Amino acid sequence: MIVTFGSLCCRGLILGCVMLSISGCYYTQAARGQLDLMSKRQPIDELIESPGTPEELAARLQLVSEARQFAIDELLMPDNDSYRSYADLGRDYVVWNVFAAPEFSLDPKTWCFPIAGCVAYRGYFSEDAARRKADQLEEDGFDVAVGGVPAYSTLGRFDDPVLNTMMHWEDADLIATIFHELAHQVLYVKDNTAFNESFATVVEEIGIERWLASRDQGSDLNNYNARREQRKKTMETVALARSDLEKVYASSMAAHEMRRAKETRLAQLASELPAELEIDLNNAALASMSLYQSRVPEFRELYEECERELRCFYDQASSLQPAESSTQD
Repeated sequence: MIVTFGSLCCRGLILGCVMLSISGCYYTQAARGQLDLMSKRQPIDELIESPGTPEELAARLQLVSEARQFAIDELLMPDNDSYRSYADLGRDYVVWNVFAAPEFSLDPKTWCFPIAGCVAYRGYFSEDAARRKADQLEEDGFDVAVGGVPAYSTLGRFDDPVLNTMMHWEDADLIATIFHELAHQVLYVKDNTAFNESFATVVEEIGIERWLASRDQGSDLNNYNARREQRKKTMETVALARSDLEKVYASSMAAHEMRRAKETRLAQLASELPAELEIDLNNAALASMSLYQSRVPEFRELYEECERELRCFYDQASSLQPAESSTQD
């Protein structure tokens, strides 16, 4: 996931917002949130060696350190200070993302920022702020979805830390997330959220497959692949629903008929999805779910065409950059 305020974190931004008297300035909360996060960083190497670090945390940070080096040596990822520090934010999520889509469209609304370009979500360091934005969008007639995010990338513009919000996962998922976020530093295309997230998802999968194989953790790899297969089946189910809804939205139905058909198809989809997902389904939710998977098969095929050689894969992936359809702010 990409941080959605364009990685602009500086005191000047905060002062600028105040001077311009912009009520509830989006950049103010973004800059303050990023500054707070960065202030909590502690070097992982020091935490591992410190007698005051809980044994379980030290062990997991050691694992992260080893995976970070693996990302450099085996996955050809940047050798920088990202994920070499740790920050405990004292909450379950680092940011909350707001997604929106028109009532009769699956194209997500996008917001544009100076560095990150146009992205299909808006991120807040406060859940209350995210909910307020969601309420505003709903009043404007949009379908809206809000979700907590445990990790994000600033595209290497800041030294992103490992967060406590990532530590409740299984080891494989923790390491996979680090690979995913580092992938955004390998390749990032402005104004194309689906491209960026699908690419990072494939790099994550490639990375964790190689990581677990290198450590002879066959059972963990089998468990990871089983979860990935379940995600694939879920997204196939979602894709069928999307296809049906796109036909509804493209039809000449009256609005009340279209609304009824939409509700019926979403109710059917809800009955088909795993119960543990607990998602309030609407166009925004479907759009958010598709961002991470829509181009995964394309990138997987490209990886195989490159005979699983990563330098070739990265180079070839950079040429696949058609613009995504969206509703811009």
